[in-house]
Amino acid sequence: MMDADDHEADLLSEEPKKKVRAESEVDLETDSSLLVDISDALSEQDKVKYTVHTKTTLQSFKKSEFSVIREHEEFVWLHDRFTENEDYAGIMIPPPPPKPDFDEPRIKLAKLREGEQTMTKEEYTKMKQELEAEYLATFKKTVAMHEVFLQRLTSHPRLRNDSVFTVFLEFDGDLSIRQKNTRERLGSLVKGFAKGVDVMYLQKHKDVDEYFEKEKAYLTEYNAQLHDTIRYADKMTKVHKAMADNFIGIAAYISVLPYGNKDPLLMLFKKSGDSFEKLRKLEARCATDEDLKFTDLLRYYERDTKAALGLMYRRIRSLANLQNTTKALEKAKQKGKGVDEAESNNKKANEKFEQYSEIGKQELADFKARRITAFRKNLVELTELELKHAKSQLQVLKATLSNLQEI
Repeated sequence: MMDADDHEADLLSEEPKKKVRAESEVDLETDSSLLVDISDALSEQDKVKYTVHTKTTLQSFKKSEFSVIREHEEFVWLHDRFTENEDYAGIMIPPPPPKPDFDEPRIKLAKLREGEQTMTKEEYTKMKQELEAEYLATFKKTVAMHEVFLQRLTSHPRLRNDSVFTVFLEFDGDLSIRQKNTRERLGSLVKGFAKGVDVMYLQKHKDVDEYFEKEKAYLTEYNAQLHDTIRYADKMTKVHKAMADNFIGIAAYISVLPYGNKDPLLMLFKKSGDSFEKLRKLEARCATDEDLKFTDLLRYYERDTKAALGLMYRRIRSLANLQNTTKALEKAKQKGKGVDEAESNNKKANEKFEQYSEIGKQELADFKARRITAFRKNLVELTELELKHAKSQLQVLKATLSNLQEI
């Protein structure tokens, strides 16, 4: 029996060296003048290194084709640069990709290791294969989400031309993204708390535009519904995975029931074991398809809905600022002091608010169209796959009954 380190090395040292193309469930319109993808990805024990490949005809870049190595923290840094840029306050900034998390496969590996002595060799091998497949699927999904983030940026007419984005894509070196120290983390915590209080206050702030007021209420409720739906979808996927794992055990134990090659029930056990193995594979495919076509899509649009609410927050913040400058202008006129400065501030605030409102309406309309298209496409594809798997399961059961009757 191998020790703990050998077991983990056996599974995790074989982490993908090259990225297997992960299907993205977010359809985007592409402009051939700037094409970005993740061509390779190297998974290490505590991080993933992404090879960001760019092909372009834009004159703002020094070369027409190039690649750089980036890590997750640099993607988050890029997202933060956009959200902190006031020029993009009216734009719906794409949500940052989720942090790579391979803890669940490692936890399952530890449990598998603990129960190895109670399993048959065949059962252990199949369970290990399932864990390897789950790890690979997680790896592919995290790569795909990082790629989608970049492609959302390249598909946006304004964000794609940002100078920081150009540096991220082109600079072949360390971006010097360091972890925050204790003082900075504390500052971020205080800032985040203050923003949370600000958001709660502004959520109660009545919007002067009925369109945005309705959108705010709708997106808030929609995000809450997505959160609940993800919980139920996860439970559904786990049931399919648990069923597949149970089939592994059943098939493995049936295979050891015969007491020899001359056992009169040998063929019966063999046919039954083969059937459970086929059902296991079908059940595992159901879990994978539901996770990819439905649960992952829900997760993505939960994050994207928060990005839309971020746009609403920045716009309502601008409205509050406009109202404050209007009050300041009225006071200045009453006092007869600082009128010119107050008028200038009020004019700038009004221009920003009008700009955010105009851009925001288009951004929200694009978001709705993109969301509807994605859900329609994925639900149709998932339904077709579910029907296909159900028919396959029925065929397996019918064939099994037929074989058993012949025996």
